[in-house]
Amino acid sequence: MNLKRVVVTGMGAITPLGNSVVDFWQGLVNGVSGADTISRFDTTKFRTQIACELKNYQAENYFDKKELKKLDAFAQYALISSAEAIQDAQLLDYAALDKTRVGVLFTSGFGGIQTFEQELFQYFSNGRNPRYFSPFFAPKTLLDLVGGYISIKYGFKGVNFSVVAACASSTASLVEAMNYIRLGKADVVVVGGAEAAITEVSIGAFSAMKALSERNEDPKTASRPFDAGRDGFVMGEGSGCMILESLEHAQKRNALIYAEVSGGAINADAYHITAPNPDGESVVRVMQDALQDAQIENQAVDYINVHGTSTPLGDVSEVKAIEQVFGEHAQKLNISSTKSMTGHLMGAAGIIEAIASVLAIQHQIVPPTINQFMLDDALNKQLNFTPNQAQKRQIDVVLSNNFGFGGHNVSIVFSRFC
Repeated sequence: MNLKRVVVTGMGAITPLGNSVVDFWQGLVNGVSGADTISRFDTTKFRTQIACELKNYQAENYFDKKELKKLDAFAQYALISSAEAIQDAQLLDYAALDKTRVGVLFTSGFGGIQTFEQELFQYFSNGRNPRYFSPFFAPKTLLDLVGGYISIKYGFKGVNFSVVAACASSTASLVEAMNYIRLGKADVVVVGGAEAAITEVSIGAFSAMKALSERNEDPKTASRPFDAGRDGFVMGEGSGCMILESLEHAQKRNALIYAEVSGGAINADAYHITAPNPDGESVVRVMQDALQDAQIENQAVDYINVHGTSTPLGDVSEVKAIEQVFGEHAQKLNISSTKSMTGHLMGAAGIIEAIASVLAIQHQIVPPTINQFMLDDALNKQLNFTPNQAQKRQIDVVLSNNFGFGGHNVSIVFSRFC
């Protein structure tokens, strides 16, 4: 089958490092931590009191009061990042755009959890009176409705659904969108993820699992992938969006092309609902399958943007899998975890890391893994984890990994367009 080539023509982001792609990238290359003490609720009784919140975000600057009644925070972030990406791609400037062939695949891990908490609090604090439920409760919490909002706003009538794979959701969405375009079922797909889960319930729940860092006295250094002193991940929030497009369509409208989406793969551990399989077999396979799908040799990979959440088990198993896949070449490539700066954006993690991967190709700079003080003894010290400072190098191919509860594994390959 003659598959269409797929390219990236637009990007948008609102993250703990800044409210645009430019600000996001500047934060990454300068090694800025987005972590701080949680400001939006009283954390006195919480073991974890830190997170990577958005900075200088005022919803009123983006939406009117009528819109805000209908939009949970995660939907706000999604609409902001998608607007930036669509503008960046100059998609609506193309007079011949067939909107029936423009799709939207937007996802989230938690959807409207802020609304869910607020509505239940109202219900229980008012004697379980159902009259206190807002008529907007249901549509504000359903994560798939973000795709609906975007399609309505712009009139996009193509494929529209949400891929849910926990923290691998938005990377899986990219792979799915890539395949729709490859097969000729869409010309353009708006792909993204959004998360607004820095709430009492979600922080409390993940803290109860002992998944979150408790380095409350020093938030900026709390997310420290690969470091011997790491003690869990730091929750982040925000949204990212990419415009994927067939090469033929992009060239027809003279679009700026950032990179090519060369291939991807999805599989499952079938091992444990939350813990990675220590033997890393499925992670090895998903990377191998992604490279095979991209028709790219292992030795061509220059940089891996790893899942790297700063958890004791996950970081080691991923790096061991990389060594199995790449052998001696593993020592010649760069590895970094941008979660050291952004925190873990859950369902939106993959898309902002995909944006970081594409920007690394564009600027020929590998963003660092900050907060590396002492490498874990279980890791190979011959590997280049891009410690603490960005590194310039030739970057033609980037592999980006994301994994999620449920044993979901996704890898995607971006290449310099030529």
